[in-house]
Amino acid sequence: MRRSLVLVALAATSMVALAFLIPLALVVKNAAYERAIGEAEKQANALIPALVISQKAADIRQAMRTTKYGTQQRLAVHIAVPAGTYGTSHITGANLEEARNLARASTVERPDGISYLQPLATSASGVAIIEAFVPQEQLTHGVIGTWWLLAGVAVGLVAGSVFVADRLGARAVKATRRLAEGACAMGQGDLSVRVPVKGPPELAEVGKAFNAMAERVRHLLAAEREVVADLSHRLRTPLTALLLDADTLGSGPGADRVREAVQGLEREVDEIIKAARSGLQPDNTGADAASVVRDRLVFWSALADDQERPWTVRGADKPAPVPLARTDLTAALDALLGNVFRYTPEGTRFAVTLVHQADLVALVVEDAGPGIPDIDQAVRRGASGGGSTGLGLDIARRAAESTGGSLRVDRGPLGGARVQLRLRRL
Repeated sequence: MRRSLVLVALAATSMVALAFLIPLALVVKNAAYERAIGEAEKQANALIPALVISQKAADIRQAMRTTKYGTQQRLAVHIAVPAGTYGTSHITGANLEEARNLARASTVERPDGISYLQPLATSASGVAIIEAFVPQEQLTHGVIGTWWLLAGVAVGLVAGSVFVADRLGARAVKATRRLAEGACAMGQGDLSVRVPVKGPPELAEVGKAFNAMAERVRHLLAAEREVVADLSHRLRTPLTALLLDADTLGSGPGADRVREAVQGLEREVDEIIKAARSGLQPDNTGADAASVVRDRLVFWSALADDQERPWTVRGADKPAPVPLARTDLTAALDALLGNVFRYTPEGTRFAVTLVHQADLVALVVEDAGPGIPDIDQAVRRGASGGGSTGLGLDIARRAAESTGGSLRVDRGPLGGARVQLRLRRL
């Protein structure tokens, strides 16, 4: 933008300068020419009174010596009767004869200058011709210097316009850059960012609108966080009741499993409240996907054994660091495994695989169930064909995309659904 403004100013001012500079240069040249011819006419006319009074050679030479051109050997007088020339002449006989026949002032161009011829009719010698010679350098005296001056003025005007355009462009670019930086910061989660309302009026209005939008988004997200925290807090009461009821179950594997599930649910609610209160700031410390897979399969394996589901895990023996918070990765994996237990019959086999690549880690969950009839609907947030909230796959998708990865759903080798969570590797 700044460069474009400078180029436009440079082109426009250059064209305007040339439009005035060329005619002015011609005017200056013509003015110098007219001034030199005018001076020659003045020098020639200065001899007329002396020639009218006397045509004697001595008187003519004396009159010529009193003039500027006469002392510079640039003045001559041509007498017809008796024929003779006094002074220094720069014309030919043909030029002289032509000037007598013309009977009015004229000029004769020579390689080294111009001769101004002034005819004068006298009673004694017929038509006398006064010749005033103007050398070439006199015809262009001061022209080159004036041209350089005009060129300097033109360059100064162009440079000034370019400077002004550059300053205006810099002002606009600076305001635009501040807007871009503010938008980037806001996109990265900094809701406190505001931009100075400066620059051209239009950009100042945009800055004002951006600040109003940022303030509105901050209030809306703050209100949403409060609602999430309040709703999560309201779950504490039924969770406490469940925990008390679980204590009445006595001892045994089943009772321990119920108590562990309730306690895990209580921890998840605490995490939700903590995340909501902290402004949902992202955790950039990362997590080991292999460790998360091992830990969650310890939890889900108990339920799989109860339902007689064969299961396998592969690739979880090597570290797989990913730029995702452990809680978010846990929630995504639980959503995928929960779908397996929710939508496939008991006894259906499932497998969890970690695929290690140079720049990404693929977390694959597949089963031998009936598969997903409408994949496009399944990955839409809030859409479900099984009566659930329809958020499981969307949670996994957003977790993958937050790392720069993606979610892919298709049919796997086991015959059922296969969900691939592709995560960027740390």
